[in-house]
Parts: sequence; C-alpha cells; structure tokens
Amino acid sequence: MTPTIREIERVITPEPVTEGAGVRLKRSIGTRTLNYLDPFLLLDHFASNDPRDYEAGFPLHPHRGIETVTYVLHGEVHHKDTLGNTGSIGAGDVQWMTAGRGIMHEEMPQVRPEGIAGFQLWVNLPATLKMTRPRYQDIRSDTIPEIKKADGARIRVITGRVDKVSGPVTDIAADPTYLDVFVPAHASFIHPVERGHTAFAYVFEGEARFGSRDRADAPPISSPTLVVLGDGDAVHVTTGETPVRFLLVSGKPLHEPIARHGPFVMNTQAEIEQTLLELSQGTFVTTP
Repeated sequence: MTPTIREIERVITPEPVTEGAGVRLKRSIGTRTLNYLDPFLLLDHFASNDPRDYEAGFPLHPHRGIETVTYVLHGEVHHKDTLGNTGSIGAGDVQWMTAGRGIMHEEMPQVRPEGIAGFQLWVNLPATLKMTRPRYQDIRSDTIPEIKKADGARIRVITGRVDKVSGPVTDIAADPTYLDVFVPAHASFIHPVERGHTAFAYVFEGEARFGSRDRADAPPISSPTLVVLGDGDAVHVTTGETPVRFLLVSGKPLHEPIARHGPFVMNTQAEIEQTLLELSQGTFVTTP
C-alpha cells in the first residue's frame, strides 16, 4: 500500500524573544501564533557568536509537569540543579530532562570562540506522570547513531527508529521521534511517522519542499521556519539547488487539558496555584 504523505498544515516564522537573564532566542512553539502543538509546548532556537546574546544564561529556575530537551549544535552549556546534578553538554550532545514533580536548575552557555547554537524543546507529561520523580538522560554525541544514505542524506537518531536503528533516548511518555536530518541538493527523503501522531519539521539550514505536491510553482521552505505537518503515514522532503538541514519531531498527543504558568504545566489551575504556593513556602523541591 502506498503511504499517505503528510502535507503542510501550517508554516510558522519563529519570533524573536528574550528569556532567562537576557538570552536572545527564536521561538516557534509557545507563542500567540502557535501556543501548543500537543504534546509539544515550546521550541526555542538559540544561535549566536555574540556573547552578549547568551552569556547571561538561565540562572536557577523551576520546572514542573514537563520534559525539556536540549540539543547543542556547537558550543557548551553548563548545568546544575538542586538535586545535586551537575555537568555540561557540548556539540552534538542532548539532555532530556524529566522535571516531573519539580526541579530547580540552571543552564549557563559558555563563552567560546564558536559561540553557541542549539534547541530546547518542551514536551508535556500526561496527568499520570506530572508528579513523577525527576530524572535526566544525558546523551553524548558519540552515542547518537547517524544513518548515512546512498544519496548523501544523513540522519542523527536521538529518539525513534530509522532503518531499524533506535536512538539512545528511551522510556518517554509521548513515544517521540527526534531526528536531525540533512538532505543534499537534488535529493529526497521519506520517513514513516505513525498515523495520529503530531509531527513537525524545523528547518534551520537551507531550504526544501515538504509534502507530496512538488509543483514547480510551490515555493520551498527556507530557514528558519517551522512546518506543522498534517496527518498521514510518512514525511516526504525534496531539495532543489540547495541542501537542507532540519529537525523532524513527532509524538503521541495527550488530548488532556493544560493549565500553564511559565515553567509549570499542569492539568488544572488549582494545581498551578498549589505549585506557586509550594514555591513561595520553600517546599517546591527537597534538596538532598
């Protein structure tokens, strides 16, 4: 049976925002234009060679009810938290943090000649796991498999499967796929995505066409752009004169109500108010 190709549903231009203590970002999920793409709550793209854009970093701040995924393209980010974890992630590394019932942490980009570049994605947790125990999955670059196709395409598999190769991030509630895909000029890429799962592509280098209708008059999607894909069995990408590099992300929607207040995402406003009360009383997290 011929797979049903996912067509473009929405095209989102990232918006410039300033977060943390003054870090300049481009945000494409978590804005007035696209507040929520179930189960994805936020997608930020950070990239700069100017230390003034990122050196202030993200001092100690709380999270509850979500998972945060940090993927560094180049540069280095130091992190530590109130549970006693500390370390750093560099070029090609991933940190998948399950905030669960609550964590206070900080992320500080380091000033380097190459600057900093990467992404942070927030993934919602189902109601049954909102108050789960916090945990980290720190994934080093050399443990992330890269699939090389005969036509020159390359796919880094962070989570999910490509050609029977699985990514190192496991046991995530949203059953996600997170791929870093490069497709050379004059080539195509097709990847199956489970029907009913939410899927998007974030183009951050070059340009390409998405979907089955590769008409000559259809303009390609240029970086930086978020492409929300409709339902179907597979994603199809074609390039012209220019290669493309993009994130391909999909996950199982939760279909649950959300109550959102900054870094806290719960199911009811009462749960948010309880979280804020714990924060004010100093009982939000228990340090070791």
